[in-house]
Amino acid sequence: MFAAWGRFVYRRRWPVLAVSGVLLLASIFIVAQGGKLQSGGFIETSESGRASRLIERELPRAGAATFTLIFSSDRLTATLNAASPEFRPAVEAALAPLRSDPRVAAIVTPFDGTALDPTRVITKDGHAVAIEVAAKDDLATARDYYPELRALVRSDTLRIQATGLLAINNGFNQVLQEDLRRAETVSLPLALVLLLVVFGSIVAALVPLGVGVLAVVGGIAGMFLVARVTDVSVYALNVVTLIGLGVAIDYSLFITNRFREEMRRGHSGNNALGIAMATSGRAITFSGLTVAIGLSGMLFYQGTFLSSMGISGAIVVASAVFYGLTFLPALLAIIGRNLGRGRVPFLQPDSAGTGWWHAIATTVMRRPLLVLVPVVAFILVLGSPFLHLRLANNDVTALPKHEESRAAFDRLVNEFPGGNQTHITVVVEYPSGDPLAPAHIPGLVDLAKKISALPNVDKITSPVTASGDSSVGAAEYTALYSQPRSQLPPQLQALIRGTVGEHIVVFDVATQKEIYSDESRQLVRSIRTLPPPQDAALAVTGFTAIDLDTVDFIAGHTPAALAYIVAATMLVLFLLLGSVILPLKAVVMNLLSISASFGAIVWIFQDGHLAAQLGFTPGSIDPTLPVIMFCTVFGLSMDYEVLLLSRMQEEYLKTHDNTSAVAMGLEKSGRLITGAAAIMVGVFAAFALADIVLIKAIGLGMALAVAIDATLVRALVVPATMRLLGDLNWWAPGPLARLQRRIGLSESTA
Repeated sequence: MFAAWGRFVYRRRWPVLAVSGVLLLASIFIVAQGGKLQSGGFIETSESGRASRLIERELPRAGAATFTLIFSSDRLTATLNAASPEFRPAVEAALAPLRSDPRVAAIVTPFDGTALDPTRVITKDGHAVAIEVAAKDDLATARDYYPELRALVRSDTLRIQATGLLAINNGFNQVLQEDLRRAETVSLPLALVLLLVVFGSIVAALVPLGVGVLAVVGGIAGMFLVARVTDVSVYALNVVTLIGLGVAIDYSLFITNRFREEMRRGHSGNNALGIAMATSGRAITFSGLTVAIGLSGMLFYQGTFLSSMGISGAIVVASAVFYGLTFLPALLAIIGRNLGRGRVPFLQPDSAGTGWWHAIATTVMRRPLLVLVPVVAFILVLGSPFLHLRLANNDVTALPKHEESRAAFDRLVNEFPGGNQTHITVVVEYPSGDPLAPAHIPGLVDLAKKISALPNVDKITSPVTASGDSSVGAAEYTALYSQPRSQLPPQLQALIRGTVGEHIVVFDVATQKEIYSDESRQLVRSIRTLPPPQDAALAVTGFTAIDLDTVDFIAGHTPAALAYIVAATMLVLFLLLGSVILPLKAVVMNLLSISASFGAIVWIFQDGHLAAQLGFTPGSIDPTLPVIMFCTVFGLSMDYEVLLLSRMQEEYLKTHDNTSAVAMGLEKSGRLITGAAAIMVGVFAAFALADIVLIKAIGLGMALAVAIDATLVRALVVPATMRLLGDLNWWAPGPLARLQRRIGLSESTA
């Protein structure tokens, strides 16, 4: 089938090239239209997700579409501080454009009675004040016009910084775009240099690079189409580019190299392309399928941005395979023997066939156990830091310290009273009736007392703890809220506006423990075990609760995702190779590569080694990172396994000598796999230059995984294990072997 396709493309090269060109133009048009990418958020089906939606619906001022402005003066004189008559007019002048903007719902300041506690939004030295601004729309809508709102706030007198959810969201978007531009600027020239080393000629080097760019454009177009029907994460753009460039260049490299190899053997262009498609074309198709299977494992995490990232990644891999089977062979048919033009003399590859890769393989196979045991032990030691993995959600600390919202957040935490507190939000929902009706007050007071009795609770802000006196009970609060709310003190009115909706009452529980600490997580669990007031439902949200729900959700869905990836990959490899042993061995090899990269990620990003050199703040690992890493690296590692085993199988079918097949297969593909891996490592390492910690970790982790996989695993562990297994490598039970011969995609033409 693949050989016939190669010959068809050779005969119809110009029409095939034209079809590829039309699809490229369509992709460029879709990319130019753009699409709306989301910033993740909470899991809708979780308790924290439901509670957050309730707050967003009934208390928009307390919802996600808010940002905080910090006004401060660098002058340390007493004549210009938050209490002076000069400070407030400067603040009000800067806020005037916001007050007249119809998109702004509320502005909370310490000057006009709108702040619950004015002392908490003014620094101790009085030289800075925090103003909260709430937009009228939800987060998804408000984030689009947040930059316009932020640009309205200017002052010649005061320094202004913005933080809060809208500002942080905008900061992530801007830094991600900068990261992508930087990575593309570094990765493309680096890939070209490495391709020159592999091919030794400029024309041959430019061909895979061009296919890589086409595949990325097609993948991004597919991602924007998906964004029109479902939420797609802002991280997907970087991941699609990262995977697309690496995979497409690799696939093109293998096909181009095989075509050139067959042309050197004296085959006509028609036959050379047929053989290249029957061997490397078939291999990259199965390889793309295994990568797509790995990425599709993210579909098990519906309700998070992982599912959209899995779809987007699978699309760009499909784009790479499509252009590798259409545009690339058509271009090779046109270029033909001109592939060697632009030769670089000192980079000419040696094609003798018995080079140093052959020597490595035969040396390893003479003493397989002597090689296998220490290498596997070394890889396991590299992976050992993963045993003390600690998961917690990404937060503002994933941004670089110089970014405005991160710098302003650090000021809030370090300079404002209570800025270092963790806030847990408890939502009490009454399906019918006024939440502060006399019949509801006793239950709310009782709940507040139970929460305050829990360990590590410092303060509760709510309508039934407003007095700050624990001796004030249900009777007093019932009498207080029986009078019209317009007659209540201004501070109490402000409190009710921020904590009482049509059906809900919100308790703000403050603790001195860090957001993602074990103590804060235990406090969330303890509150969730409390019985709700009569006729009410209880739900807990806030950053700690969202973090806890995210970790639990991912941990609960991971076993099924892993089982699917492993089983589906083994099935595809069986159909490719006709062996039941090699797929099992391939899975074990992949797990070795992944374990080493996982250990490195924990050692670097959690334990903090190299933090100063790489420029990030150490902390717990984001729970989505191991999922993205496993699903992506498993597929990419299988990529090299497929290409290597395909060449070994080709040699084995000629000689039926396992040792010779392994040595020649490694010799024929080892140099190419090393070159391909070097290109992929270069592309991934360029993304490790990112400022966003998650992208930096993905890029560095994948670069390490591919480097270990292509060197220690493929060059040493694979030949050692295949020597120990002998002819058993190629064995399958009779019925399965017959089934594979019937439905497997073998290419006798090759």
